[in-house]
Amino acid sequence: MQDHNHLPQSSLAHLIDKNIDWAAHVQAKSPDFFNRLAHQQTPEYMWIGCADSRVPANELIGVLPGEVFVHRNVANLIVHSDLNSLSAMQYAVDVLKVKHIIVCGHYGCGGVKSVLDNQRAGLVDNWLRHIHDTKIKFTKLMAKATDHEAQFKRLCELNVLEQVHNACQSTVVQDAWARGQSLTVHSWIYNLADGLIKPLGLEVNSIEGLIAQYEQILLKMRAE
Repeated sequence: MQDHNHLPQSSLAHLIDKNIDWAAHVQAKSPDFFNRLAHQQTPEYMWIGCADSRVPANELIGVLPGEVFVHRNVANLIVHSDLNSLSAMQYAVDVLKVKHIIVCGHYGCGGVKSVLDNQRAGLVDNWLRHIHDTKIKFTKLMAKATDHEAQFKRLCELNVLEQVHNACQSTVVQDAWARGQSLTVHSWIYNLADGLIKPLGLEVNSIEGLIAQYEQILLKMRAE
């Protein structure tokens, strides 16, 4: 039998210590918290965000574990052939019965920047091809941006809008609406510079709402 007393100390021991402190702090504030959490999760929100380490879902909206179901990937994409994100959505909607799906991008996204600047990053370029499609789709709208920084921000915003559109077109969301389930898909973007979240205007609870709002937001962007 292995003697755990003689195992070498983990190089991440400082993180384990932080976990111990965090658990003690939560327990002191709410003694029954972990007992309740262990028995079930009943979140109202699903967060689909970027894997960027600077954009932690729970902290940004000030909620504890158990209150938001999170899926993150590079550049917060929702791709119709990606079973990972679709399975997470399906579980959140069909099993957990979340009432809101929040698609949250962020300004300064590295994935979006590599697309804007036509930089190669490796295998991830295949994943980011979807943002290239968005950039091409909105060539004229991108050209209206006055400088590189403005184009960068605009492509970050357009990427979020396209992912909301993709979410609403998915069978998961379409089926939920068809059976009368209360479900709204939101478009948010986070600003690393000040820590604030900005709604982008798409807040959809029906396919009819998607069509009307999507066109209205694009018209507004073209008029700016």
